[in-house]
Amino acid sequence: MLKVSCNGSDQIQSLAQCRFLGSPRSFLSRRRSTALSCSPVTQTSPALAVVSDRSGVGSEVKQDESGSGTLADRLRLGNLTEDRLSYKEKFIVRSYEVGINKTATVETIANLLQEVGCNHAQSVGFSTDGFATTPTMRKLRLIWVTARMHIEIYKYPAWSDVVEIETWCQGDGKARTRRDFIIKDYPTNQVIGRATSKWVMMNEDTRRMQKVSDDVREEFLVHCPRELRLAIPEENNNSFKKIPILEDPAQYSRLGLVPRRADLDMNQHVNNVTYIGWVLESTPQEIIDTHELQSITLDYRRECQHNDIVDSLTSLEPRDDDSEVIPELQGTNGSAIPAEGEQNCQQFLHLLRLSSDGLEINRGRTEWRKKAAR
Repeated sequence: MLKVSCNGSDQIQSLAQCRFLGSPRSFLSRRRSTALSCSPVTQTSPALAVVSDRSGVGSEVKQDESGSGTLADRLRLGNLTEDRLSYKEKFIVRSYEVGINKTATVETIANLLQEVGCNHAQSVGFSTDGFATTPTMRKLRLIWVTARMHIEIYKYPAWSDVVEIETWCQGDGKARTRRDFIIKDYPTNQVIGRATSKWVMMNEDTRRMQKVSDDVREEFLVHCPRELRLAIPEENNNSFKKIPILEDPAQYSRLGLVPRRADLDMNQHVNNVTYIGWVLESTPQEIIDTHELQSITLDYRRECQHNDIVDSLTSLEPRDDDSEVIPELQGTNGSAIPAEGEQNCQQFLHLLRLSSDGLEINRGRTEWRKKAAR
């Protein structure tokens, strides 16, 4: 029996008004008993606060009347951890975020990683005008761009499942920063995925890369773990293994892909998640039918603009005889789930290039495991 301590007949609306004390799944016809507590909902409209962006133009932001944060802050199921050096947030998998198997797509997972990273930055006071820019970055018109993304998925969440994602950021030399993620099923706490990424700074006007200055580093390192904390260990894994250039001609190709207007992000270039979809476009259909994506690694080499035309190329990558599987995770955050047997996995190399001149946009590697029998 579901117990709700607040009045109101619409349980779905209550999801946006209540803080979960138990499992959010119980609202979604799960067979569990769950208690919810709900604070009174004000009948008056939230106050409007005027915030100036870097151009000096005022923008309206809905703010809680108590001044404790925006309406989005109140409704968002996320918060800093106890040590305030990482951030956790819960997400319900929506119907429009799943594919033909009624499980979340890898693009959905990547979008959630981007969302939780941005929300983490906002929670420590970084700007909402751009992706997690610090005060010095805004002054110098610098933005973050993805250099590499590696995602491992051990189990795909299904429609109406709830996942909890934890993320934290760390320095990574003079030119890059690193952001890691752990994805868990909620409320079982089972680790169902991990990810790590590298980010570099770009000048918004010149579109040239720039080293992370000491001023910028000081602004974000105060919010980072003091000791190196890894979602995926550096040893014996493919998260930062070099991706060789795909030889032409490729075994499979999809030519003439055109960015949609909706593919552009607030930094006026094609969003990094769009590249994942382009990579999958040239993956052979027989693999899509019989396997599911186990991991994806993308190296971002060149910015893609809205008027570019892109070719997607894919070829099977032979496995090394001495390749190793991660037996367990030795880092701070627990152990990884053992990988599938090598005989059930397929590995591919990918290349995204400009159709006009063949310049490399992105190179990637994917690993696919055999789908479980039903």
